[in-house]
Amino acid sequence: QVQLVESGGGLVQAGGSLRLSCAASGRTFSNYGMGWFRQAPGKDREFVAAVSWSGGNTYYIDSVKGRFTISRDNAKNTVYLQMNSLKPEDTAVYYCNAAIGTTAATMRALFDSWGQGTQVTVSA
Repeated sequence: QVQLVESGGGLVQAGGSLRLSCAASGRTFSNYGMGWFRQAPGKDREFVAAVSWSGGNTYYIDSVKGRFTISRDNAKNTVYLQMNSLKPEDTAVYYCNAAIGTTAATMRALFDSWGQGTQVTVSA
């Protein structure tokens, strides 16, 4: 089993920034690509960003390119999502999971279990 604990969400005005963290345990973290996913009210959970196991490759959906940056620290078993220039449409619960795929369009979560997520609310 893998345990994922997300943190760093909050309420921010449009144009503001937040940095999300995801602490993973239970498996060898560095073996996996890691991703961030989000679920807005009334919508399905969607992929947002992923980073390869080494940190050398990153993937983003078009709507966050140039605004969000994903990174990881394998020594700390932690993956981060720096979110800048936030927009109201970024409002969602953000989750992390191991991620598998070759492009942003094919990226999906690897594990069925999810953490509690962290709420990001962007006001206009």
